[in-house]
Amino acid sequence: MTERLGEKRAFNPNQCLQRSHEDSYASTWAIVLAGGQGTRLGTLTMAENGISVPKQFCSLRGGACLLQEALIRASAVAPMRRICAVVAAQHRRWWHAPLLSLPKHNVVVQPENRGTAFGILLPLLRVLARDANANVVVLPADHHLLNEDTLARSLRQAADLAAADADAIYLLGAEPNEPDPGFGYIVPDHRNGYKPSRVTQFVEKPDAQLARSLLNRGALWNMFILAASGRALMKVFRQSLANHVRAMESALDGHGSEGSDSMALAALYHNLPTVDFSRNLLEQHDSVLRVVPVPHCGWSDLGTPERVAETLRRLPSEWPEQNIAGESVPYMNLAAQNSRLQEYLEAAFASSEQTAV
Repeated sequence: MTERLGEKRAFNPNQCLQRSHEDSYASTWAIVLAGGQGTRLGTLTMAENGISVPKQFCSLRGGACLLQEALIRASAVAPMRRICAVVAAQHRRWWHAPLLSLPKHNVVVQPENRGTAFGILLPLLRVLARDANANVVVLPADHHLLNEDTLARSLRQAADLAAADADAIYLLGAEPNEPDPGFGYIVPDHRNGYKPSRVTQFVEKPDAQLARSLLNRGALWNMFILAASGRALMKVFRQSLANHVRAMESALDGHGSEGSDSMALAALYHNLPTVDFSRNLLEQHDSVLRVVPVPHCGWSDLGTPERVAETLRRLPSEWPEQNIAGESVPYMNLAAQNSRLQEYLEAAFASSEQTAV
C-alpha cells in the first residue's frame, strides 16, 4: 500500500513515499537543518530542570518530534539513504533517538552552531564527497504544515527544476494567508500561477502597512527551503566565503564521515563567525535565485510562543499525530507546554489585579 506524506500513521523509515519524478529523485539528496538553539521559543520549551529544549526535538501535540516529521517530509524528494541531518554536538541527548532511522554517516555533527551558512556548508561538502553530481534540497527541521501533500508536490517541482538547471537556486515561498509582519518575504519579478520566477527583493519582518503592499506585489513568505545543484550552491559559497570554504575542506580532508569529531574541525568551528545563509549569502546572489510559489498549505515556522499558540488553534480537533514505528520516546509536547504557559500567565494576571485592588 502506498503511504502518502499527508497521512498521519505509523511510519517505517525504510519505506519512502511514492514519487512521480524518478529522474530527479535518483540524483537528489536532502539536508535537514537541525542545529538551531531555538532561543525565541525558550519560555515555551523550558523543562522542569530549567533547560530549554530546542523546538526541533519537541512534538507539536504528541507523537513524533518536529525533526522526525521533517525527515518524513524530505523523503518526498530523496530516499532515506540520501537524507542527511545536521545537528549540534551539544544537543546529542535530544537528537540521538530521533535520528536512529538514518545511516550513521548521514548524521552530520557540528562541533558548535555557527549559523545556517556553515550549517549547510558542512553537510554539503560531505554529500559532494560521496556524490560529486548531487542535487540538494535543504529544509528546516522545526516547521509545521497542515497539508503535507501540497508541500511535497512543490518540493518535487523544485527538485525537478534544480535537476534540469544546474546554475540556478530554487527557493520555496508560501502563498500568504494574511499580511503577517512576523515573516520574511520574497518578492518575485512577476507571478505566473505556480511557475518559478526571478527574485527581485527580500524583505525581513516588514511593518503591517509594508506587508500589505508586498502582498499586492505577489510576495511570498520565505519558507527557508531550497533546491539546487551542489555546483550552484558551492559557487555561492566560494564567492562569498572563499577562505572559510578552503579551511573547512582542509579540516575535512582525510577524515571521511568522522571528521565532525576531529580536532581540526573543532578548532575551525571555534574560530568561525556566525553567518546567516539567507541574509549574508543568498541575498547577495539574486541573479541565480528563482522562487517557486507554494499553494496554501498551513505552513508555520513556529518561531514564537504566539505563533505556536496560533498554529494549535488552527489544528482540527481530530488532528492525528505522526507515530514512528517501534518508538516510545516521549518528546516534549508543545501543546501541553502552551497550556501550562497560558495557565501561568492567567494566574499571574489575576494575582496582579488583586494586588492592584
